[in-house]
Amino acid sequence: MDAHALRRQGWTISAIARHLGRDRKTIREYLNNERVPGQRRQAPDAFVPFLPYCRQRLADDPHLWASALFDEVTALGYEGAYSTFTRALRRYQVRPHCEPCHATTGRNVAVIAHPPGEEIQFDWLELPDPSESWGVGSHAHLLVGALAHSGRWRASQRIQQHARPGPHSRLRSGQSPPGYPASRL
Repeated sequence: MDAHALRRQGWTISAIARHLGRDRKTIREYLNNERVPGQRRQAPDAFVPFLPYCRQRLADDPHLWASALFDEVTALGYEGAYSTFTRALRRYQVRPHCEPCHATTGRNVAVIAHPPGEEIQFDWLELPDPSESWGVGSHAHLLVGALAHSGRWRASQRIQQHARPGPHSRLRSGQSPPGYPASRL
């Protein structure tokens, strides 16, 4: 109202902008009725062009991880952040409802069957204070593997003599440390 009244009195857009503490472009938009006072202009939603693609991908595979879908749409040109992307998936209700997943804890979770003997999981364990009789220094790691639902565990000990210990260096197959029988592995 003030901008229109000042303009009728002959004030310039720059003078009105200075007087009201607004940008000249904003005052010009108000005077040309391109903008309504008190309402922020909404930026276009960058997710909307990718909405059909996301709906189709999640219809094909309802358990597709959001991070994998984010990688796909990023390759297609989406420039938003991951958090913005996941918020848009929820806002537009893109993920289809899956009753078995919904029954877990209220979150979409994939239930993956693990038939006995079809999968194996490996974990590293750093052994504290290895025996001096092993002659390896202060770092030894144990690689433990478990077959899914079989209850059978296998372990392989790896002695590390490097300055920086880590589980990702090459294993010596068939070797055991001095004083440690291979039959126990």
